Amino acid sequence: MASTAPLTGLKVLELGGLAPSPFAGLILADYGADVVRIDRLITPFGPPRDTLCRHKRSIVIDFKHPPSRNAFLELVRAADVLIDPYRPGVMARLGLGPDTLLRLNPRLIYAHLHGFRPDGIYGARAGHDINYLAVSGILSILGRKGEKPAPPANVLGDFAGGGLVCVTGILMALMHRLHTGKGQVVTANMVDGSAYLATFPRQQHGRQNMDRPRGENLLDGAAPFYEIYETKDGRFVAVGAQEPQFYAQLLAGLGLDQDQGKDKDKDTPAGLGSGLGSGGDDDKEKKKTKTTMLAGKQWDREHWPETKEVFARVFRTKTRDEWRHVFDGTDACVSPVLEFGEVESPYKPLVELSESPSLDVSVQEDFPELKKGEGCLEVLREWVPETESDMVVDEASKLLTLKGRRSTSTSTSKL
Repeated sequence: MASTAPLTGLKVLELGGLAPSPFAGLILADYGADVVRIDRLITPFGPPRDTLCRHKRSIVIDFKHPPSRNAFLELVRAADVLIDPYRPGVMARLGLGPDTLLRLNPRLIYAHLHGFRPDGIYGARAGHDINYLAVSGILSILGRKGEKPAPPANVLGDFAGGGLVCVTGILMALMHRLHTGKGQVVTANMVDGSAYLATFPRQQHGRQNMDRPRGENLLDGAAPFYEIYETKDGRFVAVGAQEPQFYAQLLAGLGLDQDQGKDKDKDTPAGLGSGLGSGGDDDKEKKKTKTTMLAGKQWDREHWPETKEVFARVFRTKTRDEWRHVFDGTDACVSPVLEFGEVESPYKPLVELSESPSLDVSVQEDFPELKKGEGCLEVLREWVPETESDMVVDEASKLLTLKGRRSTSTSTSKL
């Protein structure tokens, strides 16, 4: 059965790079695009191999070798999108920059994914996720009170502010091409992409609930009802009960119901009200702390440290899964902190489309690999059938070259 994925038929050249650009290619491939990773003969130093290779194929190209670069240019003529992860000017110095390739293929979407803002202070410098977040302003707001800023792995800069933002630009450019027939250059960078994601906290900075130093605000660890708590078994739960009706259910689940003297069973969802159990020392603890848990004190900052201590003490009385039994199915906004192997299955695509669903991503390998040159012959047959017979793939290196053509490049500078 033919694929109905929305990007079916779209041909994408993904110049081999680190995490952000392969992620951009992965999203396009998951939605039906034919993504071909352009690998180099050498294996650059860096993290472990590219595993963001689902639904992709590979071709090996040497940009400095005229027969190989000519083969690349044939692929460019057939392509709809090219993703370039190199620093500003690298491909232009090779004679393969956007101006050259757009003259060759005016419908091409040339997507350049930078780290730093290319025309900014750090434009020509090397960097990684932590560096991009640092100069975007975001890293300054991440972390606990009295501690140094804490980088959130490389999810926010590389993948959200980089790869996903790049895909957004590509889709916009494709919409423009649909109306005009013309390609264009898409320029994304992880500094501005990440900063754009932080539009709300930047706009709110200095205003109510975001007017204090890092770790002392509503959403960064100061509020007892928006916090991570450790459980009896050393696991964790996340609490986000801001609204009063959700906060009331949180208190009920913890056994700290503020409605003293009220019939709890009448308005409390099933499972709540059992946080501390009953009888003995637990009842004494409930009586001792109930008066500090009144709903009217929820937004009183003076009581936040004390309330947080009480919550922490109560959460340590049960295991994470015991708390799940209390709170799952309620609106207390209490969730278990799950590890990768514990999340709901199957895996889902980025977004679900009713009429043009993505390719199947429900089963995913833990450490997939796309070998260099894998699928090359099929790509040539499908992309460039008129020149396929002139293409040669070296059996050992998998390098692709084109026979009998003169180079059209003006430079063979190093990457």
